[in-house]
Amino acid sequence: MFEKANKTPARPQAEETPMVRNAAAAPSAAPKPKAPSLIGPGLCIQGNIAGEAEVQIDGLVRGDVRVGKLSLGPQGRIEGSVVAVVAEIRGQIKGPMKARQVRLYGTAHVEGDIAHEQLAMETGAVFEGRSVRLPKPEADAPAAAPAPPAVSSAA
Repeated sequence: MFEKANKTPARPQAEETPMVRNAAAAPSAAPKPKAPSLIGPGLCIQGNIAGEAEVQIDGLVRGDVRVGKLSLGPQGRIEGSVVAVVAEIRGQIKGPMKARQVRLYGTAHVEGDIAHEQLAMETGAVFEGRSVRLPKPEADAPAAAPAPPAVSSAA
């Protein structure tokens, strides 16, 4: 008898389409970049380091380093070969290096050959060795088609 009736009509619920449902389930932000692995000052690694991640070396590595991106700090040292996609060198390397992009900062000291696609050196960097330019990979080049078999005819 004394109940108040709801005077506002109920809003119809919007029908959820599969596209809206999938968009809500998909992550809206790009994945965060992973932090580089760090070999700190005062740390000495005797052995090889391998992986596709980014590595920052501020200590000493006696062994080969094979990583995606190498950042060698001013106090960092590597005694062994280096293979990377990108190498930013501020410290010392004794051994050969191979990378697509190499940047030697003013505090860098490299004793060994460098094979590279791009090489940049700042004033003050020391490089004792040979610089060998690698050919850029031809992603657009079509694969060579096999030659058709030779046909001989007997007359």
